[in-house]
Amino acid sequence: MHCRFDNGSVKALPVWQALTDSHRIVGIDVEVPTMLPAILRQLLLPITMHALGSPSSREEWGQRFKQGRFATAEIDALDTYLAEHGDRFDVLHPVHPFGQVAGLRTKKGETKGSALLVATAPSGNNVPLFATRTEADVLRLPLDAAVRWMLHAQCWDTAAIKTGVVGDLNAEKTGKTSGNPTGPLGQLGVVMPVGRTLYETLLLNSPIGVQRRLGLPHWARDHLGPQWEVRAPEGLLDLWTWQSRRIRLIPEGTDHGVVVERVVLSAGDRFSVGVPVWETHTAWRKDKPNTRSGATRSGAAALRPLRHTAGKAAWRGLDALLALEKENGAAQTSELIDQIAGLDAEGVIDVDYPLRLETFAIVYGNQSAVIEELIHDVVPLPVASLRGTGPAYDVVVDAATQAEQLVNAINHLSADLRRAVGADPIPWNKGIRPGEQLLAALDPLVRRLLAGVSADSGDEDKLTRGREAWELMAFDAVHRCATPLFALPSAAFHGRSEKSGSKEHHYKLGLAANSFHVSVNNILSRAAALRKRSNEKEQTYGSTVLEQIHPRGHRETGVTAG
Repeated sequence: MHCRFDNGSVKALPVWQALTDSHRIVGIDVEVPTMLPAILRQLLLPITMHALGSPSSREEWGQRFKQGRFATAEIDALDTYLAEHGDRFDVLHPVHPFGQVAGLRTKKGETKGSALLVATAPSGNNVPLFATRTEADVLRLPLDAAVRWMLHAQCWDTAAIKTGVVGDLNAEKTGKTSGNPTGPLGQLGVVMPVGRTLYETLLLNSPIGVQRRLGLPHWARDHLGPQWEVRAPEGLLDLWTWQSRRIRLIPEGTDHGVVVERVVLSAGDRFSVGVPVWETHTAWRKDKPNTRSGATRSGAAALRPLRHTAGKAAWRGLDALLALEKENGAAQTSELIDQIAGLDAEGVIDVDYPLRLETFAIVYGNQSAVIEELIHDVVPLPVASLRGTGPAYDVVVDAATQAEQLVNAINHLSADLRRAVGADPIPWNKGIRPGEQLLAALDPLVRRLLAGVSADSGDEDKLTRGREAWELMAFDAVHRCATPLFALPSAAFHGRSEKSGSKEHHYKLGLAANSFHVSVNNILSRAAALRKRSNEKEQTYGSTVLEQIHPRGHRETGVTAG
């Protein structure tokens, strides 16, 4: 792994050294952002959790967090663990190579290019837009890069038809398998809390009190065979290291080291009951109870992973990420975010801790057989906002809500102005609506606000000033985006009318502008009040100046000021 250190250097480290130096590592450099959760879930988190166990209580978690690094005894335990399982981490082992099936092959001995593992490389039906390579180009991966892409494929691989292999009874008849789902992370909107160092990130992603449901990672089970299973995950480590594919890397020795040009990739294990509700790295959408369905006969809401939307910043979904009350609302936050909220409530983690939230997803197309887009975002997440109440929570949620309301207001203005000149509103799924331009202008302002709330959440006076500053900047941004919309022909002043059933609607520039300004003033009420007071002061100052220049007794002279 290529690790970034706190002194700015980048070094390629083996797993053991990355863990022992984790208190100095501030990031892991990866080929694509979605590779980071794959490395954490498939390798680093399971190793630490299996070797050291999960924190048994918030007190134990707090003690580990306070020490800021693995203690000497923990490093010894990690060293012992990796020594005991060392052969299972050997990528080139002849019997059980890490994450692979030794001797995996098709009936005809066919192999495919290593691009099959690489999400951004053309292979089969998966041809990324504007790709600089073609499927005919040989992709020669260094062995360490091939392993990283193998982990990525286990988590994010496309769905649909997979190659049949010898020994897989499910593929014996047709030589292929169909109905394969995407990798398990492809079914989620992945949410991961991130700390200042790799050590803190590992701890922030370690659930408390789950020792009994940890289960085993794949390397502590019987080594993989070609036959895939349909079953439920047997614990958290089994879920994190889920082998959704059977893979074999075919290494070649060169003058520049071992490389991988050819691979075999076939179907792997499938969930028998869908994503388990104890999945740690996703928020959830609550379906309304359906008493006609046996699955929800108890009246409880069914949970489905909350997927991320392409082009939608993570802060726009803060209402769901801060949905800590499991009994209410249409969304529920992830177990780990809920856990951090509890740690804050008990004073285990400081309220001004610079917590970040990273979100990951892949947008699939054509029956999930191709990758259309990779989604990644990072936002500051004020710890105080996780309390569900209080000034910090109100500032964060209100800002996200106001931004969405402003988008609706400017889109409504655009629609009314277009109708005023006889045009149709811009369809929501075609063209670029002004709301999208406004979001681009508001995005850095919201992120700046979130960072400020993270740093000053304990100072209500600063939070108040921060909220006012946000509203004033948002007020300016929305009006800057709206100004070009008013560049209309004179016909817009007179407008036009449309009948809808028995009702008649009037559209003209004056009505649209007035409605827009009223909406913005209502949404940003603090900014509107501040601007009003500022204007009144300017008017009072201006009147005083005019009085000095134009004494009342000389107004009739007609002398003009300036």
